[in-house]
Amino acid sequence: MQALKIFLVEDDPFFGEAIKFHLTLNPDYDIKLFQTGKECLEKLYLKPDIICLDFGLPDISGDMLLKKILQVNNTIAVIMISGQEDIEVAVNCLKAGAKDYLVKNNNTKDLLWNSIIKIRETLSLQNQVEELKEKLEQKFSFENTIIGQSDAIKDVFKKIEKAIQSNITVSISGETGTGKEVVAKAIHYNSERKNKPFVAVNMAAIPRDLVESEFFGHEKGAFTGADNRTIGKFEQAEGGTIFLDEIAELDLSLQSKLLRVLQEREVTRIGGTTKIKLNVRLIIATHKDLRQEVLKGNFREDLYYRVIGLPVELPPLRDRGNDVLLLTKHFIDLFTKENKMKAIGLTKSAQAKLLKYSFPGNVRELKSVIDLACVMCDDQQISEENLTFNSLKETDFFLSESKTLKEYTSEIIIHFLKQNKNDVLKTAKQLDIGKSTIYNLIQSVQLKNIP
Repeated sequence: MQALKIFLVEDDPFFGEAIKFHLTLNPDYDIKLFQTGKECLEKLYLKPDIICLDFGLPDISGDMLLKKILQVNNTIAVIMISGQEDIEVAVNCLKAGAKDYLVKNNNTKDLLWNSIIKIRETLSLQNQVEELKEKLEQKFSFENTIIGQSDAIKDVFKKIEKAIQSNITVSISGETGTGKEVVAKAIHYNSERKNKPFVAVNMAAIPRDLVESEFFGHEKGAFTGADNRTIGKFEQAEGGTIFLDEIAELDLSLQSKLLRVLQEREVTRIGGTTKIKLNVRLIIATHKDLRQEVLKGNFREDLYYRVIGLPVELPPLRDRGNDVLLLTKHFIDLFTKENKMKAIGLTKSAQAKLLKYSFPGNVRELKSVIDLACVMCDDQQISEENLTFNSLKETDFFLSESKTLKEYTSEIIIHFLKQNKNDVLKTAKQLDIGKSTIYNLIQSVQLKNIP
């Protein structure tokens, strides 16, 4: 615990030393004794937490010194100590900003001790509030949370900036692990709703028969096991934001109920009759193409138009270039700080390996790889050998004596073509080969559906 800095301003040396000795019984108190107001003012740069101030100093009146102290720093807690029992003097000091007014007598030491304890508790609570505010701002400032400088991620930043300026519904799409919930939180915590709840619901994680109760809540006795009234997620998010992750997993029968809630902006608990008005912002996310889901008959068209709002498409990590290295540094710093480790660097060969890998698990996979590398590295340096890729999606090209170099080349090109959804230009750029090489391969193996 950090020491509490206390200035004691008292012109009576005997009384001052007695008070100082009494207060130093607490080892967490750092006491400095001054005999004049001028000495106190000259030392305010030391930023004391509390000043115990004698009202009757020889060089400056107590009320004037109180005013000067608070002009320099109005966060300092000042306790006035006076031989005067005049109530009007005490009231004026308290009105001027003093935290307490004590009269000098045989109980002054104990009264001062208790007053400092109360002020310290208040200061502790204020510090906690400030720390929480700072953490909140740092955590959800999207420029700090969504790391990157690539054109692809800058486009996402522009969409987020548009989203936070209104209450428009936002639909976030992208592969698994690209950070859809991070973007949803960035929008919420930078909007006017930031002091209201952010409620996240993962549709894929809720059993089908419980979705309606989770969404809308239920009254006591509404069904077997409903022993108490339960508030649904929409009510929990009142005034704030509800984030429906993997919305494409929502059953068709429940999509119509969700649509009605979004249209009417009200909800009725299961087993209840009261219509509860809602003031909730909706943000949805999915790794699927909702348009295709509509064409397949898996997602209602009317619900699609209701939830699509402002589309924000998150690029896969393999399309973000050097953002991989920026994110790597961020995750290294985060891991070392959380685990109280020394700073860790990254070798050139490790950087090259990270840039070559396609990260099918995206940002989530990168964080996992870097966390492990921080543990396994030696000499505070992550080397190429410390980077282990365990993705289930990544194709490994095992050496075989029966295959030629041309066959390996064909396999690699086909693999990246599939990964890039048959985008020839993108694949050629990624593999640093000519477009003609890919088109020749397409003709030779008669690949279909490739432009």
